Amino acid sequence: MADPQFVNEPIGKLGIIPLKGCEEMAKKIDYYLTSSRKDRPNDHFAGYNRDSYLIHCDFVRFGSGEGKCVIKDSVRGYDIVILIDPFNYGVTYRMYGFDQHYSPDDHYADLKRALSAIEGKAKRISVIMPMLYEGRQHKRSRRESLDCADMLRELCYNYGVENVITFDAHDPRVQNAIPEKGFESIQPAYQFIKALCANVDDLKIDNDHMMIVSPDEGGMNRCIYLATVLGLELGAFYKLRDYSRIVDGANPIIKHEFLGDSIGGKDVIVIDDMISSGGSMIEVAEKLKSIGAKRIYIYSSFGLFCNGFEKFDKAYSEGLFDKVFTTNLIYNPPELLEKPWYVSVNMSKYCAYIIDTLNHDESLSSLLDPEDRINAKLREYNEKKAK
Repeated sequence: MADPQFVNEPIGKLGIIPLKGCEEMAKKIDYYLTSSRKDRPNDHFAGYNRDSYLIHCDFVRFGSGEGKCVIKDSVRGYDIVILIDPFNYGVTYRMYGFDQHYSPDDHYADLKRALSAIEGKAKRISVIMPMLYEGRQHKRSRRESLDCADMLRELCYNYGVENVITFDAHDPRVQNAIPEKGFESIQPAYQFIKALCANVDDLKIDNDHMMIVSPDEGGMNRCIYLATVLGLELGAFYKLRDYSRIVDGANPIIKHEFLGDSIGGKDVIVIDDMISSGGSMIEVAEKLKSIGAKRIYIYSSFGLFCNGFEKFDKAYSEGLFDKVFTTNLIYNPPELLEKPWYVSVNMSKYCAYIIDTLNHDESLSSLLDPEDRINAKLREYNEKKAK
């Protein structure tokens, strides 16, 4: 991706606040920002070119488990971007002498602490939350809470957040909770294709050799986009659930059928927003293999792997799939990074472009639709393969 060219002045000095668990991602984003801005001098705007855009904070925990945020640098007049990963369970703290892993609630509480510590001094505040806190609870089917909508309203109307940037929202219609504020749900389609081309040497991306498959009807929209850009046929699985009962927090699946053209001998890309336990994704791979799929590549924006990696280790050893691609937008434990079947899709540079564009108060449209970049990457891949 070429370095963006901006017309507008920045709306304020840029400052990035990484919450706990986002420090490594923030360092990578900071590196890309400082590198690109050094080649784009703007000396008449004070604070444009700096050695770092990171704002130093401490998130203190008392012995009782109570916490607070202390911001160590000035934020007055800054355009602040806060990075939060509500699903980083690798962060711990001590409470009554015991080690406690951060839950999504703990991360969200730290976000509110940071916003409170800013005390209204920033010129604008944006939050990058790659996977939405409570995002799966996107609709009400009985007397139950709507935590994601409540969270968005609280951030924007109580704490002054102007923009919320997320990736591959489970249901983007949750933005209706904050209609007057900025909300973007971004698809990492280009980064996935780039990672696939970098890790597989002999792809044939055409209707005779490849198909896109959605594991359920709810994920069709994200699959339709990539199938259209790549010019591939689209298939889907239909899930019939038992809505009369809940098992492990979900309605159990009682019927799972494939809908689509013949898949015999074709490579398959299965696309979903998240891998939770992984059971349904492994079941999809089993069914695809049973109807003749050749190689199976699993794409998911967020790899939670809530029940560990044993299911995927076993399925990989049985030849049910070839690679799993998930982003580094949420916590990737070291054990996962060592798996022979796993590829981490680096989103740091893309996030830096988004932050830079927001800071200049310019349109994100060119970043949201990566069709041209996908086609350019495929041409580059095919030319390299032809040599």
